Amino acid sequence: VQLQASGGGLVQAGGSLRLSCAASRRTFSNNGMGWFRQAPGKEREFVAAINWSGGSTYFANSVKGRFTISRENAKNTVYLQMNNLKPEDTAVYYCAAARIAGIATMPGTYNYWGQGTLVTVSS
Repeated sequence: VQLQASGGGLVQAGGSLRLSCAASRRTFSNNGMGWFRQAPGKEREFVAAINWSGGSTYFANSVKGRFTISRENAKNTVYLQMNNLKPEDTAVYYCAAARIAGIATMPGTYNYWGQGTLVTVSS
């Protein structure tokens, strides 16, 4: 599976961005999907996850209420809608496909990763 993330950019605090992650194969619909981020000098951290059907989602406390995750299996695509962005959301965002169909929050549960897309939030 190849994953292609897009949608990053520069936005002012309080603004919104929507990230997209396109997968290379239709069997993507069997996998849980997630978004992680890595800020300069920091470790990669979990942001959000969604199960295979889209019926279950989970968020890091730092983004809960501001970010939503969704997927369109017919388009092999998962999205991360980011609202009310803060400067501390600045990071490279990575999408990933899990080994399981359910929710996964640990990086080791993911076996395919996209290349990352940079989100910069100015104050």
